[in-house]
Amino acid sequence: MKRYLATSAALALASGSAMASGLDRTGQPIGIIFEEGNYAEFSFATTSVDLSGNDRTSLNPFGSATGDVGERFNMFGAGYKRDINEQLSFALIFDQPWGVDVNYPTTGSLLLGGTTAQADSNSITALLRYKFNERFSVHGGLRYQELDGEINLQGGAYTSIGGRYNVKVDKDGAFGWVAGVAYEIPDIALRVALTYSSEIEHDFNLNETFATSATASTTTKTKTPQSVNLDFQTGIAQDTLLFGGIRWAEHSVTDLVVPGLSTLAGRSVDLIDLDDSITYTLGVGRAFNDKWSGSVALIYSDSDGDNLVSPLAPTHGYEAIRVGVQYKQDNMTVSAGVRYTQLGDAVASPGGSPVTNFQDNDAVSFGLKVGFHF
Repeated sequence: MKRYLATSAALALASGSAMASGLDRTGQPIGIIFEEGNYAEFSFATTSVDLSGNDRTSLNPFGSATGDVGERFNMFGAGYKRDINEQLSFALIFDQPWGVDVNYPTTGSLLLGGTTAQADSNSITALLRYKFNERFSVHGGLRYQELDGEINLQGGAYTSIGGRYNVKVDKDGAFGWVAGVAYEIPDIALRVALTYSSEIEHDFNLNETFATSATASTTTKTKTPQSVNLDFQTGIAQDTLLFGGIRWAEHSVTDLVVPGLSTLAGRSVDLIDLDDSITYTLGVGRAFNDKWSGSVALIYSDSDGDNLVSPLAPTHGYEAIRVGVQYKQDNMTVSAGVRYTQLGDAVASPGGSPVTNFQDNDAVSFGLKVGFHF
């Protein structure tokens, strides 16, 4: 079973959910709390996105190509887990769970050219796990996250607001919570873990700039989604592990209602329009010997609703394959993974009006993680 567990460690590759539904990037994993003994890890992932479309000819007879609007982005992660006693353990997890990097070249789409969106996040989760016995345990704790960003709207799709608008979102930090339960049979490397993460509400200060160059300092509230993760693994043969998971995230609660622009438009204007999503993962891991192990996983994500989406996140669901390998030497493990994601077709629809079709897009992610048992 030690080889089973070594293989399972290779599955949580740094590439994670590097291109996911809505703003979701990491899937908020808490698997480190199940590591044996004391443990620390550091990870890095990078994603190259090929995301392009064409204006609808009904609005732009030229059907102008947008050019590549997907910006490469990087993610960093770290974790520390320590046993307090035989029943109680503690973990700290740093990740960057939410983000967006979209840039429509000004030389591309006549309807959206010049539109940009950037959002970054940092999160620290403090977890405790209590083992009732060898099979049942509970885990939970607090999560603190910070968010900031900037959105620039430009192009013919925004003539109603003068064709140009910018909002800067100042950084804000807020707390949420995590709670879960797990069932294990160590002899066959079986583990089923159910984890709930609460929504987190932020109070943002905004700086809005209009086409007339007038500015307004305003405020708004925004929530990041609540989510449920169901993760499982089980040994199915000598040195072979079946693993997978289901993640539900309520992206529809995330909005950005901008007061200044809403007043100008005479209605409530929400710059973010996202659908809830469910993501499924199924894979197999194999330990080749005491040092090397590998894994392959298929991932499918489906979003609720139709394929009319925000220009700031012009995809609708995805399919992906992830391949990983791990090398173990003494107390150190090095995991690497590559992931190819086929992004779902979508129609960028500011204010619900279809303007630009996005088809046949993809992304490639690479992740690296180094872990130490001590």
